Amino acid sequence: MSDVRSQGAGVVIAAVGAITPHGTSAEALWEGVRAGRVAIAPVRRLSMDHYQTTLGGEVAEAPRPGYAYAAPGGSRDFSIDFALAAAEEAMAGSGLRVGTDIPAERWGVAYGTCHGGWRSAELALREVHEGRSPDWRRYTFVPPQAGAEALSAAFGLKGPVFSVNTACAASAHALAHALEVIRSGAADAMLVGGSDAFTESAFAGFSSLWSLSPQPAAPYSKDRSGLTLGEGSGMLVLLSRRVAERTGAPVVAEVLGYGLSADGHHPTAPHPEGEGAARAIRAALDSSGLVADDIRYVNGHGTGTQKNDSAESNAVRAALGAAAEKISLSSTKSMIGHLLGAAGAVEGIVTALALRDQVAPPTASFTGADPQCGLDPVAGTGRPMVLETALSNNFGFAGANATIAFARPGGRGAPPPAAGPDDVVVTGLGVITSAGEGPEALWEAYAAGRRQGVPENSLRVARVEFDRSVAGTPRERRRMDKVSQLAIASCRAALDAAGADRDAAAVAATGVVLGTAIGPMESGERFTVPVLREGVQEANPAVFTNTVYNGAAGHVAMALGTKGPTSTLTSGHAAGAAALSVAYDMLRAGRVERVLVPAVEAFSAATLAAYESIPLFGSASGRRYTLAEAGIALLLERRSSAERRGAPVHAVVLGHATASDACGIGRWDAAGEGVERAMRGALRAAGLRPRQVAAVWASAAGLAAADRPEQAALARVFGAGGVRVEAPKRVLGEPAGAGAQLAAVLAVGAWRAGGDLRPVLVNSSSLGGTHTSLVLSPVPVPVTE
Repeated sequence: MSDVRSQGAGVVIAAVGAITPHGTSAEALWEGVRAGRVAIAPVRRLSMDHYQTTLGGEVAEAPRPGYAYAAPGGSRDFSIDFALAAAEEAMAGSGLRVGTDIPAERWGVAYGTCHGGWRSAELALREVHEGRSPDWRRYTFVPPQAGAEALSAAFGLKGPVFSVNTACAASAHALAHALEVIRSGAADAMLVGGSDAFTESAFAGFSSLWSLSPQPAAPYSKDRSGLTLGEGSGMLVLLSRRVAERTGAPVVAEVLGYGLSADGHHPTAPHPEGEGAARAIRAALDSSGLVADDIRYVNGHGTGTQKNDSAESNAVRAALGAAAEKISLSSTKSMIGHLLGAAGAVEGIVTALALRDQVAPPTASFTGADPQCGLDPVAGTGRPMVLETALSNNFGFAGANATIAFARPGGRGAPPPAAGPDDVVVTGLGVITSAGEGPEALWEAYAAGRRQGVPENSLRVARVEFDRSVAGTPRERRRMDKVSQLAIASCRAALDAAGADRDAAAVAATGVVLGTAIGPMESGERFTVPVLREGVQEANPAVFTNTVYNGAAGHVAMALGTKGPTSTLTSGHAAGAAALSVAYDMLRAGRVERVLVPAVEAFSAATLAAYESIPLFGSASGRRYTLAEAGIALLLERRSSAERRGAPVHAVVLGHATASDACGIGRWDAAGEGVERAMRGALRAAGLRPRQVAAVWASAAGLAAADRPEQAALARVFGAGGVRVEAPKRVLGEPAGAGAQLAAVLAVGAWRAGGDLRPVLVNSSSLGGTHTSLVLSPVPVPVTE
């Protein structure tokens, strides 16, 4: 297997862009933050009746980006508008030309969001309640991947494209994953950031939790009374240092490293001692080659709630020790509100500009020290300070923690990975599908050609029934939706099959990277519909905690005790493949020893109604298409870890690649150019030629318009002789984001059944032109000419 990873390769920020309550540029953001100006005011765009507060960090000037992602005169989505406008500033500021300075195929997108296009969902649900038929295009804006694919199309970026949803830490996770993409050699540049817009659900949900402050948030203060919601977007252009030097691109700051962790403690509240957050901070230092004394400033999560601020302060002390008493810890949220999924990117921009100008940003509205916090908040206005490095913290619902380490340009370079490259192997399989539980049941159904599913209105749907007691006690399960229960049950089965459930310390060090296309739509519908119909008094806080996409991963951590790096990928019908790719990169870089990679899907009534309204699924070919619920988990490990444990090894992941058609939301290249590049890239990463592949497990699911591009690409890659093509989704159904996991389990089943013991290619495609291919090989890896 080839390894193009550049050991310790520097990654720099070439340019930034922002749309925030402070204005329509990153410099307007920085000017307002540096001065300590509070841009929190009464919200005008939404009715604020009956919430805890009328205040928010609202974007006053609605941007109108140049890229026309919506039909003329049709529906638009604020979260996508914000992202595109911020990206226009960042891309222009870099001075780089796509296709000239950097090939389009070497430039990708990593996009983080909490709510995605949920405001579009709210408007559609309201129209349904009023007896009207919503514009079906609204539904295409709802998935988080819609924003990523709009960004890809707007600038013609054809490299790796994916979306991340870890609630309030989403765009910080996007930064971390983009860093690994560049360091692995899969891209030279990444457009990275996040966006979120106000929704009625967010205000109702945080009100139901009694988390909103009636005054502008006053983080770390003794009399703080809650958080303030904000909206907007931050986008950054990341480059490899080598490419920045070659192109003469500007350099604002360097991204040194990151740390990710799971609390495994509570759906909304952090560990009171900040135990999980402290692990993320320590991991960021370790991955960056830093020690505690190198840090003088931390841009804090600083929401203004009692539990979050004290837990973060405890985490900083636990991670930095005695050095913590000398650092400054301030909150950008005190001036613009909590931008949810965009917070990591916007606060990362503030941190980078603080390093540029040698000024520590302040905490506004500070009223006096709380002994439970006690660290220097830089009260009032920015403070001149010599800063070589800085950290930025973001912690999300479901216990997803992220810390990013930044440095001044020309300073220390990032260190090489903590461990050398190692093979990534599959040691555990956990399977729950409509065919039954376990990999054997899935293989038997496919081998026998038993088509799954039954008609539900105008769609065909394969529902999952399983032993839900595996997910927890009845009381525990009442706090979960179906996707969370599927995630726990499939992950528990994968750990058990791998023999990895017997060592508590090993389980605690295990990461969880989850993929889902549909996510928590069941909970989103259960929470939002009563609020829209009856008002905020119907907001159910127990349901609200499950409306974040990473809620299922958080439940896995709480139920199983996994506290390693966690993330949730939401790349449409390619989400599970994106999760496998992210986990692979972290394992190869030595960030973690083993990672559970579940992909989970379940369908609510509103989700199926949305599918039915989209013309593609109402076409003649749509009648040959089946939507399938699923929970399928793979346990990936570094080979050295598996060998130490004596674990079973079912397959080796030889490589992967992701490519974008850059055609826009709900569009793809009819010629299959992106699918072809993904397959060729995965083969290169694996060090294989097409003739060395025994089979392709195709993405094809029965929608002719979406399947034909893959067929054309296969013909070009494998030539006249062709290759055996397996299309399991045409039999078992399209499990939305779980397609890659489905194919991987079936590939192992085929090898066990005496099939051709050579590597196979697994394809996954979103319905917006994002394509991921992975190469799997049986054990031992065959040597062929």
